[in-house]
Amino acid sequence: MAVLRRAAGGGEILGKVSEELMRKRLAAFACAFLVLTITAAAQANKPKEEHRTITQLLDRSVSNFEGEFVPAAEAMPEDKFDFAPTNGEFKGVRTYAQQIKHVAAVNYELAAAILQEKPPTDIGDESGPAAITTKADVLKYLKDSFAYVHKAIATINEKNVTETVKSPFGESKVSRLGLATSVVAHGFDHYGQMAVYLRMNGIIPPASR
Repeated sequence: MAVLRRAAGGGEILGKVSEELMRKRLAAFACAFLVLTITAAAQANKPKEEHRTITQLLDRSVSNFEGEFVPAAEAMPEDKFDFAPTNGEFKGVRTYAQQIKHVAAVNYELAAAILQEKPPTDIGDESGPAAITTKADVLKYLKDSFAYVHKAIATINEKNVTETVKSPFGESKVSRLGLATSVVAHGFDHYGQMAVYLRMNGIIPPASR
């Protein structure tokens, strides 16, 4: 009888242990389920990443460059548009207006190559039209060149982006991707020079303010 009572008492203890273990397991399961539910809800509410086409990527790159270059061109007062450094190794460099016209002319040249057509306006041996001298006319020439670049980039797609066309700088071939990226690379090279011109005249480039 004593053995049976002890056995019965042991069963009671084991029952309590099993019940406590079950409660802990159920609590752990509930917590895990809650975490999974919250995670799933967060994933469901997370906006899907937008797939951008090569056209959009290239156009955004040009727009970003345009957004820095045009304000810099506008920042120099008209009476300083003919400014060019003369000290040190600056002898013979382009004036501020000539820097802008050169970038605009090359914009036209590169975009025309993408479209496989002649530039729609005079590029003056990459110097722009000699008749354009006022600040207003120079800026119009620049802004129109960017509009033409955007038009050219709109024709680039996943199928033709790596296809080669005639280079505007000789008889070689170059991809449309190379031409499009050259717009930004070439332009920023001259933007850096223009930023120096501005600071030499006590003007902080707009993108650095």
